[in-house]
Amino acid sequence: MVEVKFCGLTREEDAACAGALRAGYAGVIFAGGARELAPDRALSLHVAAGAKVKRVGVFGADFRTRIGRVTEVDALDVVQLHADPSVADVRDARRLFAGEVWAAVRIERDAIPIVAEALFAEADAVLLDARVPGKLGGAGVALPWRQIAMEIERIRRGHRLVLAGGLRPDNVAEAVEALLPQIVDVSSGVESAPGIKDQSKMQAFSRAVHGRSE
Repeated sequence: MVEVKFCGLTREEDAACAGALRAGYAGVIFAGGARELAPDRALSLHVAAGAKVKRVGVFGADFRTRIGRVTEVDALDVVQLHADPSVADVRDARRLFAGEVWAAVRIERDAIPIVAEALFAEADAVLLDARVPGKLGGAGVALPWRQIAMEIERIRRGHRLVLAGGLRPDNVAEAVEALLPQIVDVSSGVESAPGIKDQSKMQAFSRAVHGRSE
């Protein structure tokens, strides 16, 4: 079964909606941009999502100095490294954090970075996102799922895949069929403005993934 991660949450009501939709993960941003939160705000959102929804924090290149400060306040389940992390970065994050460490791989057109194969072997999951100049994520640009499917299948070797990048209620089923991820990650695809989720779109996204009425 494919799980849903609603990311870039900034409002308690949207986090509560994620919980009501039985999302697997609720993501908050500590990597800059319009959706960035302070740790106490992140905690409030994760509490609103409910105890059954795993807590994800998205970090940038400064993760070494920020993970400890965040996790003192908000007990994360997953640290997501989203600034072109290396294998060494994943290992450093493990020394700082006892939960899961995900590594983001950003793809430009259909060119998969060489480091992706090593990251699949090292991280608890690899998240695929589109590379957009000036942005770490949440840009709403979709990946060429079918063009990269064979190469992703070869290098992932059964390891966990989180698929992000331009997913919306009307295209997520096609993306899942093409790449067979364990988790799909949506942010801007269910928003009316950066950080402001449209709960009707959240419901439609969940229906598209799970094939059930909400």
